[in-house]
Amino acid sequence: MAWLLICWPITILLIILGMGRAAEKESSMLGATAKGTVILGGIFAVHEDVEKENRTFAPHLHPCIRLEARGLVSMLAMINAVEKVNRSPLLADVNVTLGYHILDSCADVSTALRATAHFIERSHCPGTTSCGPPVLAVVGASNSEGSIAIARQLTLEMIPQISYSSTAVTLSDKRRFPAFMRTIPNDRHQTAAMVSLLSTYGWTWVGVVITDGNYGQSALENFVSQASKHGICVAFKSIIPQAVGSQDVRSAITQTARTIFENPAAQVIVSFAKPTLMVYLYQELKNQMLRGGRDLKSMRRVWVASDSWSSSSSVKENIHLEDMGHVLGFTFKSGDLSSFNEYLSRLEAAGYSDTGDNVFLQELYTQLNASEGYGDTALVSKAVETLREHTHASTIFSVEMAVSAIAQALVSVCRNRDCRTPGTVQPWELLKAMWMEEFKLRDKSFKFDSSGDINLGYDVTMWRSDGENIHVQNVVAEYHPHNNSFTHSTHSTAQQLNALKHIISKCSKSCVPGESKKTTKGPHTCCYECAICSANYYSNDTDMAQCLSCDPVTEWSPEGTSSCLPKDRLFFSWQDPFAMVLLTFSALGVIQNLLVSALFLQQQDTPVVKAAGGPLSQVILFSLVISDISAMLFVGRPNSLQCKARQVLFGVSFTLCVSCILVKTLHILLAFQFNPELHEVLRGLYKPYIIVAICVSLQAATCICWLVLKSPYNHIVNNPTTLLEACHEGSYLAFGVMLGYIAVLAFMCFICAFKGRKLPHLYNEAKFITFSMLLYLISWLLFVPVYITTSGVYLPAVEMVVILISNYGILCCHFFPKCYIILFKKEQNTNTAFREKLYEYSNNTTDVVSVSVVTNCREGVTCPSLHRGSITRHCCERSNSI
Repeated sequence: MAWLLICWPITILLIILGMGRAAEKESSMLGATAKGTVILGGIFAVHEDVEKENRTFAPHLHPCIRLEARGLVSMLAMINAVEKVNRSPLLADVNVTLGYHILDSCADVSTALRATAHFIERSHCPGTTSCGPPVLAVVGASNSEGSIAIARQLTLEMIPQISYSSTAVTLSDKRRFPAFMRTIPNDRHQTAAMVSLLSTYGWTWVGVVITDGNYGQSALENFVSQASKHGICVAFKSIIPQAVGSQDVRSAITQTARTIFENPAAQVIVSFAKPTLMVYLYQELKNQMLRGGRDLKSMRRVWVASDSWSSSSSVKENIHLEDMGHVLGFTFKSGDLSSFNEYLSRLEAAGYSDTGDNVFLQELYTQLNASEGYGDTALVSKAVETLREHTHASTIFSVEMAVSAIAQALVSVCRNRDCRTPGTVQPWELLKAMWMEEFKLRDKSFKFDSSGDINLGYDVTMWRSDGENIHVQNVVAEYHPHNNSFTHSTHSTAQQLNALKHIISKCSKSCVPGESKKTTKGPHTCCYECAICSANYYSNDTDMAQCLSCDPVTEWSPEGTSSCLPKDRLFFSWQDPFAMVLLTFSALGVIQNLLVSALFLQQQDTPVVKAAGGPLSQVILFSLVISDISAMLFVGRPNSLQCKARQVLFGVSFTLCVSCILVKTLHILLAFQFNPELHEVLRGLYKPYIIVAICVSLQAATCICWLVLKSPYNHIVNNPTTLLEACHEGSYLAFGVMLGYIAVLAFMCFICAFKGRKLPHLYNEAKFITFSMLLYLISWLLFVPVYITTSGVYLPAVEMVVILISNYGILCCHFFPKCYIILFKKEQNTNTAFREKLYEYSNNTTDVVSVSVVTNCREGVTCPSLHRGSITRHCCERSNSI
């Protein structure tokens, strides 16, 4: 009894002391510490969340829940980096060592702020023995939302903060976060890499899933902005709250899964979600598929994973890749893991009892032992194995860079001072040194850019499965931010990525070449209809926003084509069958005219040749040769000289021909004109060569004015599908005047010839002249409307035909009958036959006309003497009379 009286106060005291220690432990933060001359702070999300059930209004620390091995690995990477730096000669030169004080943020902003406040309190602690050295720099936090909150507090004291995985773009704003730095690029570069990848494979209709918070919202904003610039549309946006255990998260995940199934065209989903939420989303997708009785294959998608879960072991362990589809992950650049692997080996060798001040390792051992009941050695081996499984080279490398940057900046500051005394080095001095100087890690130099970031680009990984386990395949491509491009690591990885090209993720069916996109009504430009390109427009690629125009001068295209066709150049070619026929007639005309000319020269002293005009017949034949040659100039590819020459040659030559015929008709009228007064007038005016010269000179003057003022030229007529090379007459007025002038002369010939149509039949040319001029006038009258209404290749042929008709009309009417008499009726080509026809004509005349033959003594030519009543007239004009 006495023993009880003595012991119970002691027992009560021990219970009270125990309760006090328990209360102290509950109010303090979990962490790991190590002594050193300079202390580095560390804030890591070793636990996944906190228990947020409020039991009191008083401020209190929420207990952390669910140990996360990945966060523990990141914390151990910092511890290893600090120990490695302390073992190096770098700090020994300035006689300092690094210590650390690492706290757990539990992925909770409030808890991270408590840790930050604890670090700042150390800097303001009045007694160094009770508080220890101040924290000069902080490594962390892991997520952007926590880093933003921490940075606002640390900026007040300008304590440098280096994050190894916070990627929010806003943290690059040095006006708001001047003390924040990071060893990774910001999300603007990651979203740019994602957009570039989507563009490479033509995935223009994608969904986006994010975790709510600064990281997710910043990533979503940058992704949408950059995607729209590259023609990529967001089919849906699903935002999942951060609190993993809340009811809101469950309903948001359910709705996200439903949204994914409601958008089957979006076969690609970009996810910035937390790893745990991705596991929940996969399970919900699978459950909805099973409840709906659908094949699990229909839930397959291409998942583009951000750095938040692209290498997450928890996701790999809890999903089946065959159901999930394809996973393309973006990870930060990684380094050598040999140092960290050696550290884990030392932990395993040290055994269960050697955990130092690291309560997190103790918790991991306890958690593993509670589930399996390992022995000490097996327990440590299992713990190290778990840590290795959750080791990510990119995270280890980023943490090592952060510690190396701080250590080398500290050396730079402490070279000229003793830094062993607390307060000798101020945090902002360390910050300035990190901004100004490069640092080295494994013989490579690094430097923070103007935004406080280190941008080394990204590695693209592709998940693969061996049927049981999912592995993150080695790097299949590397993204280079300086030129926004990818390079494949090996040929085999390039082939594996190319296998994804058959996957289609578009709102609308692709428009094939020959079509263009016609945007439908709606908020998305990626949803469209395909419109066929109209004539003279084309599209040569898929999904072109608009059809391109062909060159209107040289190209054309029918409807719905993928390229332009060159316009065919057309002209009245020498190879054209119709042209060959006309050229043949032109050549025959030239030959016939030359043969007739030769025949007339041989028979120049015969009555028939003299009756045909004598020397004037040679001029007519020469003009017809030139006219036939001018017709040939209407064939072939036109040029400037040809366009000018063909009309002028025809106009002048045919004017010469018609002028000579006009002189002949006047000669006929003069020979058989019985009115004495009119005869004397005609006799005085009849000057053959002067008349011909005047008529031709007027036409030549017209042509010269035409050539000088507005001459013909070659031009190209741009038709819808062809280019017509033709001659433009320059001035159609001058062209009309030239033709009209010839028509007037022809009409005068026709009138004069018509008056002499009843003269002696054998030698009378009036009828033939009448017929030839009538043929000329009719053909050219028909030519005018045809020429005006006709266009195209055969327009020159129209005029060529009319010219040949005119030429052949004169040749056939004027010369062929004479040639027939000369060659086949030689008995009629004598003076005797000539006189008999005159007497026959005089006897058939209604008036009393006597005809006598008078010999011209000067020329020795027998000429008729006509008598009408009491008037006797000698009709011998000259040797070439009728």
